Amino acid sequence: MRQSSLLGFAKTLAAHYSNKAQAQKDPINFARINIYFRPLLWDVFQGPGYYSEQSYDYAPWRPYRQGVHKLLANKEAFILENYSLQEPKRFAGAGFYPDLLNHLCADTLLPRRGCAMHFKEVKPNQYRGQVEPGNNCLVPRNNTMTYLVSEVEFDEKIWISRDRGFDPKTHEQLWGSKHGPLHFQRIVNLGDHLNESWLRSASH
Repeated sequence: MRQSSLLGFAKTLAAHYSNKAQAQKDPINFARINIYFRPLLWDVFQGPGYYSEQSYDYAPWRPYRQGVHKLLANKEAFILENYSLQEPKRFAGAGFYPDLLNHLCADTLLPRRGCAMHFKEVKPNQYRGQVEPGNNCLVPRNNTMTYLVSEVEFDEKIWISRDRGFDPKTHEQLWGSKHGPLHFQRIVNLGDHLNESWLRSASH
């Protein structure tokens, strides 16, 4: 993977996104949500990484989803490995208050096996990805174990995502949006400062 292509992906991913327009158009079926993908200091992974956060607009300090992601690449895809936080409440709100990430260390992260996202560039600066194959990204929901099917598409202006959970035995959908994908617009770029030095150790 060329460094220029990897840098383009890294910069395009880093942003604050909001589905305000979708929520205003259809407030019954879609709550207003903010998504942040904030680049981490290189030292956290000794390589490029991100902190991500999703929260309802009315509760920015109580995100319903937090994650840490290590950016890798091979000849076929851009890869975001997924990690959970041992103490997520310590970092709640770091999407918009990044000083909270100053004490984030790799040894406080828990790998989420089978949950890496694989992305490909389908058009210049437009990317499409999904969770790695195998149905091994397990997510407990309502006292039931499910596997995650996650689909994402983004570019310099939008983020479209759909997460669904399925029964590992019957493959019946048990949770996830029944009204289609979430449609977000980019509010703020968070990756303008990224450069090729930040990408060290990303390719393998």
